[in-house]
Amino acid sequence: MEYRKLIAISGMSGLYELVGSKTDGAIVRSLEDNTTKFVSSRKHQFSHIESIEIFTIRENVNLVDVFKAMDKSSEVIPSEKDPKAIKDYFKKVYPEMDFDRVYASDMKKMVRWYGIIKQNDIPFELPDDAEATEASNEG
Repeated sequence: MEYRKLIAISGMSGLYELVGSKTDGAIVRSLEDNTTKFVSSRKHQFSHIESIEIFTIRENVNLVDVFKAMDKSSEVIPSEKDPKAIKDYFKKVYPEMDFDRVYASDMKKMVRWYGIIKQNDIPFELPDDAEATEASNEG
């Protein structure tokens, strides 16, 4: 499975793999319980997580950059039920984050999504990253 196929769906928790699309929605597979279902685009919005950006004190960064920082960190990932611990965690792991504009609920999602991605052994790579890795492996 590839990072670029992962989507978040408004009104539904967790992450999903985009299996197929139709004119009125998408067929998705949950990364938590592997169930496949049709989700209507009339009721829900779909966001590819590769296109999600996070506010920082400088320029916005892609969510994958935050996940990579989480992956490299030796800090213990806090429970998603403890907003203060989550904020303290991100202050250590990604101090450039703009904590006035990134809400506690967003940080909670990042912790949850990171766990789901790690559980499914999906590499944190955007398409450009994958192409660069392939090119260096060929050389």
